[in-house]
Amino acid sequence: MDETASFFELLGMLVSNPRTGVLLALLVAAAVCDYRSFRIPNLITGGGILFALVYNTIVPPYWHAGWSWAPAGMLLGFGAMLPLYAIGVMGAGDVKLMAMVGAFLGLDATLYALLFCIITAGIAALAFGLRKRVMGRMLANAGGALHAMLWSAIACGKPQLAPGAMPSVGKLAYGISIAFGTTSYLVAQQFNLV
Repeated sequence: MDETASFFELLGMLVSNPRTGVLLALLVAAAVCDYRSFRIPNLITGGGILFALVYNTIVPPYWHAGWSWAPAGMLLGFGAMLPLYAIGVMGAGDVKLMAMVGAFLGLDATLYALLFCIITAGIAALAFGLRKRVMGRMLANAGGALHAMLWSAIACGKPQLAPGAMPSVGKLAYGISIAFGTTSYLVAQQFNLV
């Protein structure tokens, strides 16, 4: 009985903390919007970034966190997802959502959140491919993209992927993976698992 009470107390602390509580609420809103329309409104991402930058400057997460703590995380989240946007794998809203997550979490935690999001997205892509019975085409597209980028890197010095080079097998709402991956990281961190 004590373990159950402790479990819910730790989860309650996660939600009642303004930094993580607001982040979780924004992630849920972004995931719902992305699921419904494959779009994440700028009001969610922009408002979240603004809140995180101001809040983390006024109330630093720990005493030696400087003013650059939140912007560094924001730039990492943005920079890590930008190449995927550039080759057309994900939308701009997903890139901005990960930048928002970075502004809330700072540099170190954003690295972990990115790892959790990549794992979550991989599982979601596998589930999508199996459910829609397009796994073979998905793997062929991934192989073709890697092959094309490798040869363009050798020939031109930078990897490029021609738009529309491979037929799409469908859309995946990556905002859901970002929300679930970040939430999983926050829960794992709360329970000292990472």
